[in-house]
Amino acid sequence: MKNTTTMTLRLDDETNNRLSSLAGATDRTKSYLVMQALKLFLENNEWQVQEIKQSVFEADSAGPDQFIENDTVMAWMETWGTDDESKPPS
Repeated sequence: MKNTTTMTLRLDDETNNRLSSLAGATDRTKSYLVMQALKLFLENNEWQVQEIKQSVFEADSAGPDQFIENDTVMAWMETWGTDDESKPPS
């Protein structure tokens, strides 16, 4: 069996009642259901942090010609919808 750690958390009455009801209906413990929910939450969210870190690394490693300065983009956007709308910066 894997090592485990005990963790205490506070649940409002409604959440606790819903969890108890689901545990009874599925013949699972509340601890099991909370662990499954936490694992699913981590799987659904950890990738975002990794993607952000990877993107920041790539941006930091990029050459100066791979990005357009914010001021340049903002100036271009200011022309949107005007008679002299400029072409996208490159």
